[in-house]
Amino acid sequence: MKTVFRLTLLLICQLSWAQTDVEIKTQVRHAIDELRDFIAIPNDALETADINRNLSWLTTQFSNRGFNTSILPTEGQSLFFATLPMEDDKPTLLLYMHFDGQSVDPEKWDQANPYKVELKAPKENGWETKSFDSLKDDIDYSWRLFGRSTSDDKGPIVMFLNAMDLLRKNEAVIPFNIKVILDGEEEKSSKPLAKAVQSYKELLKADFLVIADGPVHPSDKPTIAYGCRGITTLSLTTYGPIKPQHSGHYGNYAPNPGMRLAKLLSGMKDDDGKVTIQGYYDGISMSEDVQKVLESVPDDKDLIHDRLAIKNAEKVGAFYQESLQYPSLNVRGLGSGWIGPVARTIVPASATAELDLRLVPETDGSRLKKLVVEHIKDEGYYVTSEIPTKEERLGHDKIITITEGSVTDAFRTPLDNPYGLYLEEVLGNTFKEDVVQIRIMGGTVPIAPFINALEIPAFIVPMVNPDNNQHSPNENLKIGQLAYGIRLFSSLLSTPYLVR
Repeated sequence: MKTVFRLTLLLICQLSWAQTDVEIKTQVRHAIDELRDFIAIPNDALETADINRNLSWLTTQFSNRGFNTSILPTEGQSLFFATLPMEDDKPTLLLYMHFDGQSVDPEKWDQANPYKVELKAPKENGWETKSFDSLKDDIDYSWRLFGRSTSDDKGPIVMFLNAMDLLRKNEAVIPFNIKVILDGEEEKSSKPLAKAVQSYKELLKADFLVIADGPVHPSDKPTIAYGCRGITTLSLTTYGPIKPQHSGHYGNYAPNPGMRLAKLLSGMKDDDGKVTIQGYYDGISMSEDVQKVLESVPDDKDLIHDRLAIKNAEKVGAFYQESLQYPSLNVRGLGSGWIGPVARTIVPASATAELDLRLVPETDGSRLKKLVVEHIKDEGYYVTSEIPTKEERLGHDKIITITEGSVTDAFRTPLDNPYGLYLEEVLGNTFKEDVVQIRIMGGTVPIAPFINALEIPAFIVPMVNPDNNQHSPNENLKIGQLAYGIRLFSSLLSTPYLVR
């Protein structure tokens, strides 16, 4: 049955692409101009006026493609929603992307205005700026577009719009009802989204969700991710003397908060990097089939180690993908006293460690935080959520202040989900390559509560180049990835889902 399904899908893909292959570069040229126009509208989620101008642009562009559009208010920035006319006999695809971007520091960019796209060609040890007039019909796909949100995430939005243009030109039948939800504050963690989806749940009702965000695998192969880890945080502060004291006078006498914190942290992990706190990894198991998928991801261990400049990895998993299947306990920041040229000969008053705990679906963030706190108590610490009073300091030997962050849950769709198998077949047949299947991404997509609230299978289908500098200066999009995304969307939106 699966072989018949694959052959049928392959034939459908070949027929649908016979007309559009020759038009791809023409559409890419149009997409470049449209992306330049879109990028020119600043999109910092902290600036409501900027977000509103982006909403106006989106309303015009989606309306021009035949979509009905709505602006959906939330407790924060509004969401953009678009849908084609619904037909009862079609499955419904909900597509999520975001149009806001990280703030920019223009001085750190290699161009005057990060919101004015620049075209650059690779040259030895750098990039050469090109005129857009130099773009001919035979576009060099190795050239890149530099500007904020070219890849994260305005590029994929423009890819989708131009794929719709191709489908319309070819009078293609779209076998889905299509709904699009675009987030205006993803870079601010999308805090209003989970509550908003409860208000708009009927409007967003769908059979499956595709998230077009993030880069493809470093191998540049077509990629599907079936989930991403969640996150929560803890801030730990230990105490010494109530004010910093001269280390000559009080070294060997006043307890050093840095040493206490270091010892406390070191006791949370063994030498292999595994968390030693009882119960931290409870509930996690992997079948042989899952293990095979993890091992199939073409990660290059030597390349990873070279890029990180490390000799050996921690041993939480036997290899990189396996390590992502477990919750992490990461020290993301440490501070105590003064360091470097301003270092002082003192016993510090306090020391602080900031922790982030990456979560997987089997682990509840609140439970993991409770395990960490109980471990600290077992080490003899008096725990408080506030700065301790003098009376508390005099009454307890070891004191720690713990501040807990909120929990963003993980999500993960089963690898054998029928819509996931459909996506895998479409990508494989479209690009004639094996599809990289990521069971769960290491990072956190802040829309996980949104996904969990909708209770539908969700898949991340990334579009952009792995070296795109997202969130950083000189963010860029390889022109070849514009072609990739247009081709992917066009194929996906013209290939029927065969009920299996």
